[in-house]
Amino acid sequence: MQRLKVAVVGCGWVAGTQVREGFGALPDRFDVAACCDSVAERAQAFAVEHGIARWTRAIEDIIALPEIDVVSICTPPMLHHAMAVAALAAGKHVICEKPFTSSLALLDDIRAAEAASRGRIMPIFQYRFGQGIWNVRHLIRSGLLGKLYVASAETAWRRGPDYYRVPWRGKFASELGGVLLTQSIHIHDLLLWLAGPVAAVSAFKATRVNPVEVEDCAVASLQLADGSLASLTATLGSVRPATRLRLCFENAVIERLAYDADAIRPGQDPWTVTPRDAALAGQFAAVMRGATQVGSGFAGQFALFHEALMEGRAFPVTLDDARIALELITAIFRAQETGAVVHLPIGATSPGYHGWLSPAR
Repeated sequence: MQRLKVAVVGCGWVAGTQVREGFGALPDRFDVAACCDSVAERAQAFAVEHGIARWTRAIEDIIALPEIDVVSICTPPMLHHAMAVAALAAGKHVICEKPFTSSLALLDDIRAAEAASRGRIMPIFQYRFGQGIWNVRHLIRSGLLGKLYVASAETAWRRGPDYYRVPWRGKFASELGGVLLTQSIHIHDLLLWLAGPVAAVSAFKATRVNPVEVEDCAVASLQLADGSLASLTATLGSVRPATRLRLCFENAVIERLAYDADAIRPGQDPWTVTPRDAALAGQFAAVMRGATQVGSGFAGQFALFHEALMEGRAFPVTLDDARIALELITAIFRAQETGAVVHLPIGATSPGYHGWLSPAR
C-alpha cells in the first residue's frame, strides 16, 4: 500500500486531533512528515509532540517540498482560500478544514484551481463518518421509508468566554461567522446528507451568549427539493450540550439524540429507527446490514480519501458537498438580512454569491 507523506498547516487543536485520530490511526497509509505554523514556537512544539521530522513557519516552504503528497489546512478560516489555491498550484493534494471559505465565489475559484492542477482537494466533514449514520442513510436510499414529511436538526452546544480568548475567534474578518460556520455546519451537513438539497430558506440569527461580532444563536425554516420541510436550531448557550436529528418519513421515524461528550459524535450509534408497524422492522434491519462499513471520524474520512486517490474515485466528501453547506449558510445570512425567503440554488448572478462579509464588518 502506498504511504502518502502529509504536511499539516496550522498547529492548533484541530491539527492535533487530525494527527492523533486520523493520520496517526492509519500509519500504513500516511506519514505526517512536516508541519507549519506562523508562530515558530508552536510549530516546533507540535513537531516534537507528534514526532514530526520537519517544521517551518511558512506554507511556501511546505508546498516546495517535492516529497509532500498531501497538504492538510488547519488554519483559521480566513486563510483557507489562499492556502488551498497555493497548494493546488504546487500540484499537491489538499485536505481543507471547515468552514471551507467565505463565499460561493471563492469556492468556485478553488474548483477552478483544482481543475488546473494535478492535485485534488477534499473538504472536511468528519462527523459523517460513523456506522450509525451510514446504516440509516443506506436505509433511506433504499426507498423503503417512503415520503419524507418533516425533519429537524438541533445543535445546542456551549462556548464561553475562554473559547473566544483565541484572537481570531468571534470576528467576521477571521472566523468568517459563528455557530453557523464553526459548530452547526456539521449537523446541518448530516441532515442534508440524509434528506437531500434545499430549495428555499427563511431564517433569523442573533448574538446573545457572548459579546462577540458573530452569531451564536440561529434558527431557520427550510423547504427541501422534494417538498418536505425542515427546521434548524443552533446555539452556543446550552447548559448541557446536545445534538438532535429527527426525520419523519411515511413509514418510519429516524432519530439520534446525543448528549455531553457524545454531542460531537452524532454520526455514531445509537440511531433509532421506529417503523410504522412491526412487519417493517425486519426489512429495515436487513437493509441496514448491507450498508458500507466505515471507520469513525477523521480516520474514517482519511481512509476513504486514501482509497479514492489510489483508485481514481471521487472523494468521500467533495467540493459539491462543501458548496451545499456554504450555500445554506449564504441563504441563512441573506434571509436574515432581507427578511425574505431565499430560493436556491445561488448562482454567479444571484445576490449573496460573493458572500456575507462586508467592509463594515
